[in-house]
Amino acid sequence: MERLTAQDLSMLWPDGFGWPQDIGALAFLQADGLLDADGRFRIEAVREAIAARLHLVPRFRQRLLSPSRGLGWPLWVDADDFDIADHVHVVPGAATGGEADLLLSVERLRRRRWDRSRPLWQMWFLPGLPDQRVGFYMRVHHAIADGAAAVATLCAFLDTVPDPPGPPGPPFVPAPVPSRRELFADNLRRRAGELGRAAAALVRPVRTLRRLRAGWPAVRETMASGRAPRSSLNRPIGPGRRFALVRSHLDPVRRIAHGSGATVNDVLMVAVAGGLRELLRNRGEPVDGLVLRAYVPVSLHEERPEQARGNRDGVMAVSLPLAVPDPAEQLRLIAAETTERKRLSRPPAGTLLRNGLAQRAFLRLMARQRWANVYVANVPGPPVPLYLAGAPVRELFPVVPLIGNVTLGVGALSYAGQLNITAVVDLDAGPDVAVFAGSVRHALRSLATAAQVAS
Repeated sequence: MERLTAQDLSMLWPDGFGWPQDIGALAFLQADGLLDADGRFRIEAVREAIAARLHLVPRFRQRLLSPSRGLGWPLWVDADDFDIADHVHVVPGAATGGEADLLLSVERLRRRRWDRSRPLWQMWFLPGLPDQRVGFYMRVHHAIADGAAAVATLCAFLDTVPDPPGPPGPPFVPAPVPSRRELFADNLRRRAGELGRAAAALVRPVRTLRRLRAGWPAVRETMASGRAPRSSLNRPIGPGRRFALVRSHLDPVRRIAHGSGATVNDVLMVAVAGGLRELLRNRGEPVDGLVLRAYVPVSLHEERPEQARGNRDGVMAVSLPLAVPDPAEQLRLIAAETTERKRLSRPPAGTLLRNGLAQRAFLRLMARQRWANVYVANVPGPPVPLYLAGAPVRELFPVVPLIGNVTLGVGALSYAGQLNITAVVDLDAGPDVAVFAGSVRHALRSLATAAQVAS
């Protein structure tokens, strides 16, 4: 039985607080092969192409089962009534007004409530963009995958050539849902295993103490590093979102990073700091002496990138010195801090609160938390151009979730020489998200110019 892990489970509870934890990808496709001679979207052909790959992502034909009390944690079971038409859709005219209309359509789709009686994923094709392009939006519940696993999942449906060889996958034969007796026995075995591990930890106290001591600095950084500053970035979020896209190229960012002994993620943090500096100044908030705090997921996956599955990441805090106007100096400060923090051993985030009751109690505090001001996630993506159902993928952007009182989330994804950034902001708290996006672009250009002068 495939029970949810503690970290998977922690992604379910926020749904009940009005903070749906789904992650996604927004792509711009060239319409090659996606439209028929009359200009209609070939949805049935696309569904066939997607269905032929579903055996590579078993979770996409499984639904969530939440057993009654005493039968253990939720688990994944095969959906015996699975229908690809319930998950792959076309929305005619959704992007006829250009990119702005496309983003509004994506937000309307993102706000649809999950039907937990079905597998927790959706794909939408949004035709109508200029230059024969089609928008594509994929949404996956965070209980299925974290950022690295979501990229691997998306890549299961992508190809390096427009017409890949190979037969479709084997026919889907759903396994029966476990009986109450089987669930009870499985839960009993798991509880016994937990007791056995606890006993082993007591029998080997030195080893247990070393393991706890190794992970404590990262836990202390996460939970006990003082309060984040007050700002307009932190207020309870509502259900609506706004999006802004920032396009950049990966090679210049790499040159900036390597020339400063930093990483691509450090450069991203500087760009975010530049965006936040101008955003707050535009709101009339002082930035002198201000150091904001970003919380950043750190992938703990040990498998190959294309094989990443489930949720397995830790959390790192990164200070953003907004009071420093020079991006090059910001990069030096941020790189020095992250270099030290990366040396810490980080436990998976979900292991800090393994009990569902404790996880829900912790979530009740999230609307008033003072640990972080902003969320920033950077995930490596495919390095080469790819095709979806025969159509070239021209651009690829991530869509990240928000939670609690963090009104701004930033996702970055590399793809085929691009470094594409998406700002996701609470609808009411971020009418000025364009100011942030424009300042992120400016910070990246300033760093590139400084790197050229230095060379």
